Amino acid sequence: MVGAPGSGKGTQAERLASYFGVRHLATGEMLREQVRRATPLGRQVQAVLAAGDLVGDELIEDLLYEPFLQASREGGFILDGFPRTLHQAERAFQIALDAGATLHAVVHLDVPPQVLLDRALSRDEGRADDNQATVRHRIEVYEKQTQPLVDYYAGRGILVSVDGLGTPDEVFERILKRLPPV
Repeated sequence: MVGAPGSGKGTQAERLASYFGVRHLATGEMLREQVRRATPLGRQVQAVLAAGDLVGDELIEDLLYEPFLQASREGGFILDGFPRTLHQAERAFQIALDAGATLHAVVHLDVPPQVLLDRALSRDEGRADDNQATVRHRIEVYEKQTQPLVDYYAGRGILVSVDGLGTPDEVFERILKRLPPV
């Protein structure tokens, strides 16, 4: 799943994982859990998350490596929040090759910036990093560092771009209609 903060990645990734009977690997939730548990990694990334910046490539790769391999062995996964940079995309491709996994599609949820801001600020879970300045910064970081992934995956022929406006059910139906056969 690729999309800006507030695009609905988490909601749609959960739904897709349930629909296909695969694991949902949500890096944001995994990182916030590390912070809640005050693990060494959590203490290391807490300020980065609070500022709305991206956690370094190496830390994210270390966090995801084992869950990624395990989910590959168990039948598959939906990645939510990873990769976010071209380097991470290239590394994810190599890890997938090592695991014998195939990337079937990358779903890009396309949502206008003002809608992203409104959604992020009205989330039910009331995340500590969901204030206006931080959300605006996360959207800017996305546009600079993550948006190039759209071009990368389009070039690989696996990008499925979907209008992310509407109800979660409407967006989910659009995604299902656009996904290639598995």
